[in-house]
Amino acid sequence: MLYVFTGTDRKKAREAMYKKIASIASGARIVRITDAHTVNDLKNALRGGGLFGEKQAVIFEDVCANDEMRAILTPTLSSLCDSEETFFVLEEKPNAELSRTLKKYAHEYVVHSTKKQAEDKTIFALTNALRGKNKKALWIGYQCELLKGVAPEAIHGVLFWGAKDMLLRAQARSAEQCRGAELVALLAELPHEARRSGVELEYALEQFVLSGM
Repeated sequence: MLYVFTGTDRKKAREAMYKKIASIASGARIVRITDAHTVNDLKNALRGGGLFGEKQAVIFEDVCANDEMRAILTPTLSSLCDSEETFFVLEEKPNAELSRTLKKYAHEYVVHSTKKQAEDKTIFALTNALRGKNKKALWIGYQCELLKGVAPEAIHGVLFWGAKDMLLRAQARSAEQCRGAELVALLAELPHEARRSGVELEYALEQFVLSGM
């Protein structure tokens, strides 16, 4: 089984991970592999099986920060998921691609992020990027929201709201009104088209963002 813990609040993420270990693998021998270990250490841990068949819990902490180790770990996630042994991944800031892969195979995917005291950029900043046709800002903002654990459905809802707001605020028969109407229609259809095509909404939104609309 595979359990994943992420987020910028490392203390809470680590505490949650060890709490899970205590609840499902109490008394197990802890094997901890970090990005400071060698590739051979990682390979040995992936083979599993403690000495004399002893129960063990294997922790991979920040292993994916090392490109070589990440390339070894990620192809094994499917087998780790199906394994009778227990594996844990602790990564502070997995990128969007790695986050998707980890979510795909994890029995549990837990995010613990710190709250910034200064006013943070909210998801609604995406609507400004959409309105301004700022493809780069929209792409970066979209990836950031995914990394923070915001559901694609929530991101779609905000973009749809932004498109409707643009349409309602635009002057009659203006270029902005035409674009707003086009965006509203496109975003309204996007979830349905994704389901018909068998594509996850996250990827459909990604294509929408990359289209430069």
